[in-house]
Formats: sequence, C-alpha cells, structure tokens
Amino acid sequence: MNMRLGMEQSGKTRRADHLLVASVFLLAGIGLVTLYSSSYAFSERFFGNALYFISRQLVFAGLGIVLFFIASRIDLEALRKWIQPMVIAAMILCVLTFVPGIGVMRNGATRWIHVGSSTYQPSELIKLVLPFYLAHIFGKKQDSLDSFSSGMLPPAIVTAVFFTLIYLQNNFSTAVLVLINALVVFYMAGFRIRFFIGAAAVFLPLSAYSILTRDHRLRRFISFFRPEWDPLGAGYQVRSSLLTVSSGGFWGKGIGQGTRNIASVPEIHSDFIFSSVAEEAGFIGVFLVFVLFAVFAFTAYRSAFRISNPFRRLLSFGLATSILTQILLNVAVVVGAVPATGVPLPFFSAGGSSLATTLVMAGIIVNNSRYGGSAAGEVSHV
Repeated sequence: MNMRLGMEQSGKTRRADHLLVASVFLLAGIGLVTLYSSSYAFSERFFGNALYFISRQLVFAGLGIVLFFIASRIDLEALRKWIQPMVIAAMILCVLTFVPGIGVMRNGATRWIHVGSSTYQPSELIKLVLPFYLAHIFGKKQDSLDSFSSGMLPPAIVTAVFFTLIYLQNNFSTAVLVLINALVVFYMAGFRIRFFIGAAAVFLPLSAYSILTRDHRLRRFISFFRPEWDPLGAGYQVRSSLLTVSSGGFWGKGIGQGTRNIASVPEIHSDFIFSSVAEEAGFIGVFLVFVLFAVFAFTAYRSAFRISNPFRRLLSFGLATSILTQILLNVAVVVGAVPATGVPLPFFSAGGSSLATTLVMAGIIVNNSRYGGSAAGEVSHV
C-alpha cells in the first residue's frame, strides 16, 4: 500500500485513459470539419476567402494540440507554486480589455485584446485558471473549510473579482458560467449548504438587475417567452436556428450541403454552429456527436472520482464541468430551450481562444486520468 501511495505522489503511473483521449481528438476533428462546412460560403462572400475562418482555426488547433500534450504530461503539483502569478496574470489580461489601443470592442462588448495580428479573449483563460486556483486552495485547506476568514473568504473574493471583470466586459453569460462552475467546485470541496444559500441570495437579485438594465438582454429574455414579440429582431436568430435544425431530418443534407449557412442563421459558424451539425448530419449525426460528448463526460468524471488526491480530483471535476456546462448551455440556446447567450460550443465554434483553452483543459484532465484508485491510493491502469 505504501508503495502504491508513493507512486501516486511521485506521479509514476502507467498510462492515461485512451478512451478519453480518443473522444477529445474525435470531437476536435469533427469540429474542424463542421466549422469549414458551415463557414466557407460566409467566408467567401464577406471576406473573399472561403478558408478565412478555418485557416485561423487550424493555427489555434495546432497550438492547442501542442499545449494538450504538454498539459497531459506536465507536473501539476510543481505547477501549483505558480498559481498566484497565474491568477494575477489572468486578472491583468482581463483589465487590458478596457485599455484603448489594446482592448478590442465588438458589438458593444470589450472581451478581446490584440495579440499581434490576432485577438485573444482573456475570459477563456479564467475558465482554466479559476478551477486550478480553487482546487489548489481547497486541496491545501481541507481541514479549515468551515473557517470563514481562511477557508471561504479568499476563494470567494477571487471568484467574485473574476465574475465582475467578465461582467464588465459585457459578457454576462460567460460570467454566470464561470460563477456556476466555481460553485460546483465549492460544493465538491465540501462546503455546507448555507454557503450556497447565501451565494444565491446575492447572485439572483444581481442577475435580475443585470437583465432588466440592459436592453439587449431584456429583449432576448422577453423573446424567449414570447417569440412572436420581435420575430425579426431579438427572436430572429433562435427562430432561424430552429428551422435549420428541423430541416436536417433524420439523415441530414450531407456535409457541405447546408443551404442556410450564409445569412439564414447569424453567427452559424460561431455560437450557433450546432444548428449546422443538425442540418448537414441530421438526427443520426447529432446523436453520434452527443455520444462523443457523453463519452468525454463519462471518462472525465470517472477519472476524477477515482483520484484520492483532493487537488487533482477537484481540478479534473472543475475543468470537466466547465467544458460540459458550455456544451449544455450552447445546445440549449440553439434549440430554444433557454434565452440566447454568447457561449461558444467547445471543440466546434469558431474562435481560437476557446479551442486552444479547451484542449489545454482536456490535457489536464488526461494528465489526472493517470491517477486513480480508492482512498488507499491505488493507481489506475486504464
């Protein structure tokens, strides 16, 4: 038993979960094919280059794959000493979005910064850094979680700061996702229910205020409950998406044969790319993509629950939850189950920041999949 414990602590395990790795690469590959298929007509018409979006995505996919392999092999315990600089760097990058000449404003939102000839969205980094920070703190303070000053307050403040920075970028949906995912990690760490009641008492009124004081959010909210209220405005995107999803039928129209990719669904290559999957691949294609998502979720959570190390367990759980909540929210928006938001579909949507960050997160989950067993520390050989 001691030898097995030593193996886990030193990181000398056998191999990662191959099914988890396969699901990640299949999703990334299908995502690239879908992006090309959904964007080439739009790219050619508006940019004069059918490869405009896919060429950019391939660059970030290549970078993401390199980072995936690094993240799957790096010593995460050694990386913990850098968590404070990582948190500070993420905050600084978020602040830079508000600096003229560095920040980039699109459609009234300041979510990006210039990085050479490209742009980067710092909120994507927070999806990685915040779960890492929370897992580090809770793994280190297992015996003091009931203490308000040392157990709850520091991580609550850091979470609130990240939430506020993203919210001020006019990115309410991502801010809410980051907060919900953080609360899931708080719950898995063992915080008592009164903490979540207090968080809800603060968050729900703020959410209502945020919706009521922003015209575009209020219009989306009203259109969700009354689609006929603004069919050519706030409700147009979701109504068009539903028509596109239903047009695919059982077998779909075929890859590259979608007819609604240019103007029928705005941002079909980005936040609404799942409607392109449904149109071109049909019910059978959607089913297979959901199977891959389910395989990813099952293997990621299975590896997380097998880990006896609190830091690694919470980190894997937090990162897997972050990816999966984005998937669920994006698909729910596309099929009209929730009001429209600006959350991309991991592995699929155009946006190098999202793809590269998702692959890094998946790499860390794969890294942790080498560690497992019961509380006795038995190592998994999956």
